[in-house]
Amino acid sequence: MCRHVAYLGEACSPETLLLAAPHALSRQSHAPTDMRGGGTVNVDGFGIGWYPGATDPVRYRRTGPIWADAGLAGLVGSLRSTAFLAAVRSATPGMPVSEGACAPFGAGQWLFSHNGVVPGWPDSMAELAGKLPIADVLRLDAPTDSALLWALLYDRLRSGQPPEAAVTGLVSEVDRAAPGARLNLLLTDGERMIATAWSHALSVHRDATGVVIASEPCDSGPGWTSVPDRHAVFATRDSVDVVPINADRSS
Repeated sequence: MCRHVAYLGEACSPETLLLAAPHALSRQSHAPTDMRGGGTVNVDGFGIGWYPGATDPVRYRRTGPIWADAGLAGLVGSLRSTAFLAAVRSATPGMPVSEGACAPFGAGQWLFSHNGVVPGWPDSMAELAGKLPIADVLRLDAPTDSALLWALLYDRLRSGQPPEAAVTGLVSEVDRAAPGARLNLLLTDGERMIATAWSHALSVHRDATGVVIASEPCDSGPGWTSVPDRHAVFATRDSVDVVPINADRSS
């Protein structure tokens, strides 16, 4: 099962959370501590998206394991950003291994990642997919559950739904269509982060420099809080709120 991490706060390099911390994303990709029923080794790709300034985010995605990319350390070590999102992938059997299947997915200012799996794919999602404009389906980055989740979420966002309601409403709707789905979603626009813990591990850390949301704590230091199952995290630089998803079943 995939792993992801996102940061929002003072400008910093993504290197610590991706590569240098004791339990950075690169270590989680092959030595996770809380998978809750998923795979162990994430070798089917990775990606990072960051905000270089007053422009839309930049994405770097590759199909190999994160630890095998010889240029990654130099890339992330040279960056400083106030927000970024990164993910590693363990492909669900039957789904393709391709750059387009790797998070973060994105459009405009948005970056998105999904940890989990939608059971019964693709039949269980056919009705929801049918609600999308056909052009959106044809433009999917890859024929995967995660790519479709992003298309469904982005359709809600561009229709004007508040991102918090868009994320929690999508989780509720997909759970009804595919009971037993594991739906840890992570969304940012560089100014806020919305995440869900739905049958998968998630932790949050906040200090004076910023907020980190991650599949697992990236170190053993104080300040990490485990997010209860079926809860959402709404975070800005100044606040972190954890709420039950069922308290907001917007759709």
